[in-house]
Amino acid sequence: MITWYTIFTFSIISAALLIALLGIWLTAIIPLIDRWSKRFFFAYFTALMSCSLVSLVDIIIQQYFGTTWGRIPGFFEVLLLSVPIPMLTAYLVYCCKKELKTSAVLRTACGLWTVFFLLLTSTFFTKHIYYITPDGQFQRGALFPLLIIPLGAIMILNLVCLIRWKGLLSRKYYHGFLIAIIPLTVVLIVHTVTDVTVLIDISTVLSAVSMFGLIMSEQIERNLRQQQEIARQRASVNVLQMRPHFIYNTLMSIYYLIAQDTEKAQKITLDFSTYLRKNFTALAKEDAIPFTEELEHAKAYLAVEQTRFEDELFVEFDTPHTFFRIPPLTLQPIVENAVKHGLDPELNPLYVTIKTRQTNNGSVITVEDTGPGFKDGDNNAPHIALANIQERLRMICGGTLTISPRENGGTIVEVFVPK
Repeated sequence: MITWYTIFTFSIISAALLIALLGIWLTAIIPLIDRWSKRFFFAYFTALMSCSLVSLVDIIIQQYFGTTWGRIPGFFEVLLLSVPIPMLTAYLVYCCKKELKTSAVLRTACGLWTVFFLLLTSTFFTKHIYYITPDGQFQRGALFPLLIIPLGAIMILNLVCLIRWKGLLSRKYYHGFLIAIIPLTVVLIVHTVTDVTVLIDISTVLSAVSMFGLIMSEQIERNLRQQQEIARQRASVNVLQMRPHFIYNTLMSIYYLIAQDTEKAQKITLDFSTYLRKNFTALAKEDAIPFTEELEHAKAYLAVEQTRFEDELFVEFDTPHTFFRIPPLTLQPIVENAVKHGLDPELNPLYVTIKTRQTNNGSVITVEDTGPGFKDGDNNAPHIALANIQERLRMICGGTLTISPRENGGTIVEVFVPK
């Protein structure tokens, strides 16, 4: 006869099975986790899935076939349910950078689990721990708490080690392990007094999913930070690669101006010093900076270039909106890119316009030049420099960069920085 309790148990175990399957699927598709963690969670959720499947089979067999068919599935149900407990110890040891092969904590957990396995195996030969009645009902024996004590001891050992090694874990890892350990420890302690097998099933799976979510979010954040650092370093390398030619030409201009126009030489030296100071300061920063700092950097660069190309380069600023932040080395490299690829002594003078405006969603910077625009022979060099800026914009502040041809010749580069 199917009772409400049977229906409830079947529903809970089915939900646990679906959650375990979801965990396996997420572990398989998420690429931003390390190999050891991926293998661990795959094995962890597979064990939980197997346990849920055996539990469902056990319910069906006990409901329709009776005792003879129910004892063996019941044995494997309890065995599989215990497997994630020492696995959790192993993962805790691994995350705390301890040596797995020589860890006394892991050896202790494995020893306690071996005691549990021997006690569980003895249930085939004695009724003192538990037995199945002729009508298929599970009955505890007088020594049943002895079966649960080794598992509870492992969980308490995990909790003690977690607290002791707290300083070796990030906050998300620490909370993830707490979520995995505390509910299951409480349920196991209660299980020594009264039967809460269903709660063990669901608490084990839910704890695993919660821990999985926190730890995966930590690893994804760590991966994003690494990508940001890579983007920053790549940008630094690209910036430094562009500097030697510009620095050499500027120094040579100063050299000739000293003899020809002392005042101009002093001015370009001052502007060049400002440019270098802003450049080195920007290279040392990783987070977004006030737009005014980047604007000063661009102005210092343009002042140097205007001194060198007095009648060939004209600049206009229309920047009423400056109260926002952008990644360092955003505006200045865009302006330098416009001058570098737009200035040609054989063509008309180059006009560069820098504008800012505020929108409902953020701030917009527009750099417009009257140069020849990008040509097929450029080998995409301008696009490579701008693509690097675009990557850092996306990583640091979620901004975007778009490039479009100017109507009367030239290029328009537009940067959007969200609020």
